Amino acid sequence: MSNLQNDLFLRACRREETERTPVWIMRQAGRYLPQYRMIREKADFLTMCKTPELAAQVTLQPVDIIGVDAAIIFSDILVIPEAMGMNLEMHEGKGPMFHNPVRTRDDVSRLKRIDPWKDLKYVMDAVSLAKKELNGRVPLIGFSGSPWTLLTYMVEGKGSKNFSIVKKLIYNYPSLAHEILNKLTEAVADYLSAKIEAGVNAVQIFDTWGGILSPNDFEEFSLQYVAKIISLMKRKKEPVIFFAKGVNYDPTKLASTGADVLGLDWTVDIGKVRNILQGKTALQGNLDPAVLYANKEKIKSEVIKVLESYGCGNGHIFNLGHGILPDVEPENAKALVDFVKKESPRFHVKESLNKGT
Repeated sequence: MSNLQNDLFLRACRREETERTPVWIMRQAGRYLPQYRMIREKADFLTMCKTPELAAQVTLQPVDIIGVDAAIIFSDILVIPEAMGMNLEMHEGKGPMFHNPVRTRDDVSRLKRIDPWKDLKYVMDAVSLAKKELNGRVPLIGFSGSPWTLLTYMVEGKGSKNFSIVKKLIYNYPSLAHEILNKLTEAVADYLSAKIEAGVNAVQIFDTWGGILSPNDFEEFSLQYVAKIISLMKRKKEPVIFFAKGVNYDPTKLASTGADVLGLDWTVDIGKVRNILQGKTALQGNLDPAVLYANKEKIKSEVIKVLESYGCGNGHIFNLGHGILPDVEPENAKALVDFVKKESPRFHVKESLNKGT
């Protein structure tokens, strides 16, 4: 990656030596930034996703404004089900809605196999444009939802509190659920491979709703499909990050997918997970997003706690334990990034590496 001026993030993903801990923030290109809201006033969310110039513009905003060490392409996980033939609407305040949820075998048969270069060309164009405009300043991350998380939206038709409809599906018609999950696995693998070909330096698989499943159900309906995606993806050295929110019972199971990096939410101790994994993967996380509501001294002390928990050595990417909340002050996000840059070098001093936890 010699063409990158700042490759800290990629080196940390590969557990190589870094002079400090890299930092980026999930949902960093978003509505907590006034600059994002200015663009959003002129275009609705899906139009922004589907207009490569706008998507690239907001992808770069957090690099310019808060100084993160990686950009993540502005898009949405639900572009895949939409490309498969579902009718997606984004409602202000209510979130995404599918008016034709997938609940029967006939519904499943109507889902088409996607060609990401045709059906999601706007995403690939946004990647190419963002890569060009970044001009090697920092790496660019591509992402997708996991098959299980995509399935929950496709079956429920919208967000849910108890996910009763998708759970009825997996308990009463498991073979139908697996049929959809297999279709989604192919789609996600093709999509992420295309994003890599278009120029992203790393990819992240978000399993936002993995934590609503019991451990056995998680392994049956989510984990095996993530492992399959990682094995099917066409990549060279591009790292894969797997973030399964709320799935904290056994990090070795998550590492068994072949992911290079595991993202952690804020409900676990990152140092304990590091001890369990013994260098099998790099770790990303895991500050509680709500800490960014606090004053700067509190933010600093919480940043230091995460750094101290991970301990000395490489293989840590600093992030929140989930996406940044929309009403956070941008100056607090910038303070977080600055604190990581200032406080983390002492955890990377070579002579102190042997004292690491």
